[in-house]
Amino acid sequence: MDFLELIRRHWFLAGTMVAIFCAEIYPELGAKEGPLNPEITVKYGAISLIFLVSGLSIKLEELLVAVTNVKIHIFIQFYSQVFTPIIVKILTLFLWMVGVNEWILKGLITIGCMPPPVSSAVILTRTVGGNEAAAVFNSVLGCLIGIILTPFTLLFFLRTTTLVPVFSTIFQLTLTVVVPLAIGQLVCFVTDFKASSYPIGILGQISLLFIIFTTFCQAFLSQDMQMDAHDILTTILLVVLILMFLTWLVFWISSKMMHSFRPEDVIAIIFCCTHKSLTLGIPMLRILYGGYAHLSTISLPLLVYHPTQIIMGGLLVAYLQDWMISRQRSRFEKWHNSIYEAVCGESRSMNLKPVD
Repeated sequence: MDFLELIRRHWFLAGTMVAIFCAEIYPELGAKEGPLNPEITVKYGAISLIFLVSGLSIKLEELLVAVTNVKIHIFIQFYSQVFTPIIVKILTLFLWMVGVNEWILKGLITIGCMPPPVSSAVILTRTVGGNEAAAVFNSVLGCLIGIILTPFTLLFFLRTTTLVPVFSTIFQLTLTVVVPLAIGQLVCFVTDFKASSYPIGILGQISLLFIIFTTFCQAFLSQDMQMDAHDILTTILLVVLILMFLTWLVFWISSKMMHSFRPEDVIAIIFCCTHKSLTLGIPMLRILYGGYAHLSTISLPLLVYHPTQIIMGGLLVAYLQDWMISRQRSRFEKWHNSIYEAVCGESRSMNLKPVD
């Protein structure tokens, strides 16, 4: 595989690296109150464009089918908002015994309690070719459930809680998710728009790269981390290991449940179950620990987790595509053989050739 073919296959990962590099060179450009004004361009621009593209790409019947797929909704929401906090809490108990900073551990628990974000899981699912409709529905559903559930999980695991601005959060979700999605569906219905005829998927991926750029701009510009290098490196290592473990675990569990989930469903499950919301988490931490000297320490794990989940997602895109295609081919072969047996009374192998 030559260099150009490697870039073409992993272009989203390459774009992520370029976005991070540019953010380090000129962080003022994409930081808060900077020239790009991410408070508006990200929140109401990039995210809205992601869901407008979803509205133009997803057929209405696919979205309705996704809504009625109760098994995948229960699995994703339980894993993300119940199972993950428990697993992370158990891990932090072991880490506490080996002397890891208490406030870093509180930050890790906070990650586990957060609901999924509304953008990155959708884009990565679409990029791989997974069940985008299920990813859209569960991202929105997860945020709505998180508004109610997250304060209780924080109270249970950290013995502290806060009020979530319910109405403003629902209004923002409606404005940036529901409205663009509905507009996309309306355009398809009125004009008979064919998403396959236009390269609109690239718009959503570029929007996510813009979100990555502004996220790292803010991270590189922030100078309030009152921690030593040991704490910072420990946090980064723990976040990466926890994310890798949660991703492997959900993939292992869901891929063993092929009687309930298609390969496309597994892709949506992987991203929706492991991605966590930064936009809800940071304001909640500032409310909870605004008067504490350890605010930076407890916030760092979530700040690290957010870009890490996107980078890891970019690394997994090509491999998950290969896995999904091989599983789809295997399922089709089994279906074909069962039909052939029923009609002809004997088994037959299709001997399908690999798809380039």
